[in-house]
Amino acid sequence: MPKKSTEVPTYYQQAEKLLVAVDCIIFGFDGEKLKLLIFKRKLEPFADAYSLIGSFVHPSESTVDAARRVLHDFTGLEAIFLEELKVYSQIDRDPGDRCISIAKYALIRVNDYHKALSDRYNTEWVALDSLPNLVLDHDHMVTDALEQLKRKAQFYPIGFELLPKKFTIPMLQRLYEEIFERNFDARNFRKKLLSLNVVKQLSEKDKSTSKKGSFLYQFDYKKYNRLSEKGFQFSLV
Repeated sequence: MPKKSTEVPTYYQQAEKLLVAVDCIIFGFDGEKLKLLIFKRKLEPFADAYSLIGSFVHPSESTVDAARRVLHDFTGLEAIFLEELKVYSQIDRDPGDRCISIAKYALIRVNDYHKALSDRYNTEWVALDSLPNLVLDHDHMVTDALEQLKRKAQFYPIGFELLPKKFTIPMLQRLYEEIFERNFDARNFRKKLLSLNVVKQLSEKDKSTSKKGSFLYQFDYKKYNRLSEKGFQFSLV
């Protein structure tokens, strides 16, 4: 059996090199507003301009590994919901150099975010309806990510990745109104949610908005997984 050659073929050596980056669209929800984690760039090009959070992919890592590294560095969190969005490869998208970006969107619980990292990386949580203009094609990425989030949230319970583990029904409704950019009738929303039979009411109440308070609920992931194996489809819209 002939030995496998360790020499690099000429066509690899002659190929032009380009940069590969990951950009993360990091969504969070504070109970009232759907927000995005962005930061002010410290380096040129576009120093002091607002940007999504990203990095060049290291030769020793996959794009998923690179995105998870970025998320951990900037949020302090692991095991975050992360999904690939789209590849952005316009030739002139980055004036710094020829660079292809793989965008991924992430959903995190704002209360779990390590606030001390804000000062280190100059990050800010900004409501989607108050976003400043972002560098490069990052505005386009955000628009695409929100559309993907809408499509996903129509049939999968990914919204619960943005909520505290214990939440009220009005809080969940407010989140869906933020995602879909429209209001829902409170009675119909509650009725539809409870009919799905995948949330369980707790004995605890949230009394932050009234003396009477609202019951807290939890999403039943085990029950949802069992039902989804049988073809169950989650939909609140």
